[in-house]
Amino acid sequence: MARTLGPVCKRCRREGMKLFLKGTRCDSPSCPFEKAGASKKPLPPGMHGFKRGKMTEYGEQLREKQKVKTYYGVLETQFRKYYETAERAKGNTGLVLMSLLERRLDNVVYRLGFAVSRAQARQLIAHGHICVNDRRLDVASYQTRPGDKISVKVYKREGEKTKRPGARSLVDFALENHGSREVPDFLARNEGEVPNGTVLRYPLFEDVSLPVNPQLIVELCSK
Repeated sequence: MARTLGPVCKRCRREGMKLFLKGTRCDSPSCPFEKAGASKKPLPPGMHGFKRGKMTEYGEQLREKQKVKTYYGVLETQFRKYYETAERAKGNTGLVLMSLLERRLDNVVYRLGFAVSRAQARQLIAHGHICVNDRRLDVASYQTRPGDKISVKVYKREGEKTKRPGARSLVDFALENHGSREVPDFLARNEGEVPNGTVLRYPLFEDVSLPVNPQLIVELCSK
């Protein structure tokens, strides 16, 4: 699975907002945005920091696309495929694009509160700790559909009670520390011994937690 390596907090500084890429650290005093305070933002990465001058139209479009890519953890080739799918679909291309990104399994696992970040959600899925409709699935980009049941895999051995491996402890930690995080309306988290949730409907633009203007992305990708 391809992934972007390197410092993570600098990506938030580049976009000028919290993208919640490091889980619990984003709510701690170590976060650059917490250090800077509510009155101002930390400087963007680079030796020159803030640069004067108004950003061009192309620059605004590019930053909007990069922000969405970073937020959902997808690479350029993946993002292009999502855009091409959205372009062929009926309806507004930008809104369909955001819906496709919200339907990713790693995003659904994160927004149900089973992981502290999307990166951790991808790790849980890749290691086979997440089930869709009671079947183990290790594809983070899987497009969820209404009616899908997302659950944490239960491990059992003959003559033994349910075993709680390290992955389950990560899920329990996420629920204890981030369980109060608002679950979007297109999902439902079910309380019980085994953490699970259900996809109620396709996500709408109102369900997206990131402030974004999809039209700028469409204008850039359609050139």
